Amino acid sequence: MAHTASTKPKNAVDSLDNLIQSLHGVFSADEVNIEEVKTLMESYESNPKDWMKFAKFDKHSSIHDHTNSHCFLKLLQGRLKETLYDWPEDKRSKQELHKRCEINFEENQCTYINDSIGLHRVENSSHCDRAVSLHLYSPPFDTCHTFDERTGHRNSVKMTFWSKYGERTPYGTALSKENN
Repeated sequence: MAHTASTKPKNAVDSLDNLIQSLHGVFSADEVNIEEVKTLMESYESNPKDWMKFAKFDKHSSIHDHTNSHCFLKLLQGRLKETLYDWPEDKRSKQELHKRCEINFEENQCTYINDSIGLHRVENSSHCDRAVSLHLYSPPFDTCHTFDERTGHRNSVKMTFWSKYGERTPYGTALSKENN
């Protein structure tokens, strides 16, 4: 499966609340079409009034997996660079992670990753412009693995989300070990 950014569809969802409602409908089915979810997420024209109260401005995530979950990422503001990595070949030896590619995303684009695609890091490479992304995980997860790029060493970390289900979490003011 190619891992590329797609472009915005013609029929836009008019609010973040409507996007969430539509996603609930898509995920109520027994099987979910990845392209349908990406298209739906891209159809939402980013509006800071919808999401600013939930926004957290981080510089980058750690290199991480998705614990057998699907991850959809929509860029709400700015630009992001995603770096894809192969899984470490041998869990016991120290090996630098193999960087497969870098992909740049613009506002309103959406991408998808799961563990069969590999590991990734997402970062705002700008020193002055903010970037905000919306992440959708299915199924949700509480822990994931982060990886040291130089050694491939794996750590298990507890996720601390800034918001869930449109509400700020109690972790909103704490620092996360995994800032994805």
